[in-house]
Amino acid sequence: MKTEDYLLVAAVLLPLFVISYWIVPYFTTYKHLQHLPGPFIGKFSNVWLALGARQGKKFEWVDYAHRRYGKVVRVGFNHVSIATPEGLRTVYAHGNGFLKDDFYNAFVSGVPGVFNVISRVQHARKRKIVAHAFSPGAVQDFEPHMTNNLIRWVGALDNIASHTDTQGYGKINMMPWCTFVAFDIIGDLAFGAPFGMVQRGRDECPADMGGKTVYVPGAETLNRRGEVSSTLGLMPSLRPFAKLLPDPFFSRGLQSVANLHGIAVAAVEKRLAAAEKASDDSEKGLVAIGRHDILEMLCRAKDSNGVPIAREELISEALTQLIAGSDTVSNTACAVIYWILHGERARPGTIVQRLQAELDAAIPADVPVAAHSMVKNLPFLRQCIDEAMRLHSTSALGLPRLVTAPNGVTCEKEHFPAGTVLSVPSYTLHHDADIWGANVDEFLPDRWLDLTPRQRMGFNPFSFGPRACVGQNVAHMELALIVGTAFRRYDFRLDQEILTSHEGFSKKPDECWLGIRRRA
Repeated sequence: MKTEDYLLVAAVLLPLFVISYWIVPYFTTYKHLQHLPGPFIGKFSNVWLALGARQGKKFEWVDYAHRRYGKVVRVGFNHVSIATPEGLRTVYAHGNGFLKDDFYNAFVSGVPGVFNVISRVQHARKRKIVAHAFSPGAVQDFEPHMTNNLIRWVGALDNIASHTDTQGYGKINMMPWCTFVAFDIIGDLAFGAPFGMVQRGRDECPADMGGKTVYVPGAETLNRRGEVSSTLGLMPSLRPFAKLLPDPFFSRGLQSVANLHGIAVAAVEKRLAAAEKASDDSEKGLVAIGRHDILEMLCRAKDSNGVPIAREELISEALTQLIAGSDTVSNTACAVIYWILHGERARPGTIVQRLQAELDAAIPADVPVAAHSMVKNLPFLRQCIDEAMRLHSTSALGLPRLVTAPNGVTCEKEHFPAGTVLSVPSYTLHHDADIWGANVDEFLPDRWLDLTPRQRMGFNPFSFGPRACVGQNVAHMELALIVGTAFRRYDFRLDQEILTSHEGFSKKPDECWLGIRRRA
């Protein structure tokens, strides 16, 4: 065949493919969704949603769609986004039988972990193994590891604060420093030793790549992994040949998936080798080291049949904790600091002075790092953290769930049959004036003194239901320690107008430039 013949065949077959693959299902298989409003391309495919993920702005695209089309929006060929508190309680409720969508398979490296496993039976087994490591009692045992890393952190910040400008402030981009301390803390908890980011002052982690140890940027790796997995999760047909796509976004992202798994392998193997060397009795090796942390608890855990966790599964669960415990905490801690300072700038004298007075009364002057007992029950600190989590929404995207009930489900006066994918976007809920009032975009910690039932129902920083974040006790503890320590020890000056963000799986501030100085 001549080139002209190939072009003619392609010209005929391509429209036929588009018609059969996207247009025919719109009128047949998914006819029941035709009446729902949404972006035009989103009615036929997930391309619109995947493009938003590719740009790192999926949360903004979905929020725009809701502002334009309403509370119930069709964002994919079989995917409906519901932006109401009542939808949150329906889609993620206990006992509804919904499954995590195929979207989560794009986040699996090695074997599935508690975060990305789809099977309800396997999730229940994994959550039982993992949950005991995050009980309130267990979390308190983590505090010495957090304290040691925070002491190194304030030492580094003291050094930055000592290089002052004419106003007596040092200059700092708080985002990477929140990343460094969060990575070091979760490294200490999940792998037995910090990554050393605070000490080195740079984003660097050892990774096992086929038996060879290399150093890779941990936070950058995590961000790229989230971006590419979120995109490919929406376009599963691209996954088998994503490395071959001309856009380097995919090849770099997939390399980051491998690098991140390598970080977990290197850290777990190092910890287990140290434990085995410490004791001839492998069952008591970790206890002999005397550490109380997540990895020790995972190693000692057994399922309902008394079977201990396999090493590959151990690596996957440790990786899950690395991702959840570093990315979300670092992003949120930075956002909390920004929004506290933004609120102070908007209403001078109403936020920082009040917060520091509360912290000064609770934390002795000669204590460099707050103890959890000092800050865990401080009401205004908790109000500031909750208000900042509402405005920033680190977990901003709608987590997709597959309707499995034979008779489907009814929500917001719409019936969705089995096989429909539903999600509720936290960012949109947290920025809905119908829920939070006309001052929805303002940082007002005192709104938490008198929340309405719908506001309580609509606040969703850790998801909801049986698949909610298992580590939220640790997250609350870290945030109280990081934010409480920072504002007790330092005065800050906000040196940027707005906080811009991009999204992988979680939403990350791009940068947060501050002036910093030790308090008198």
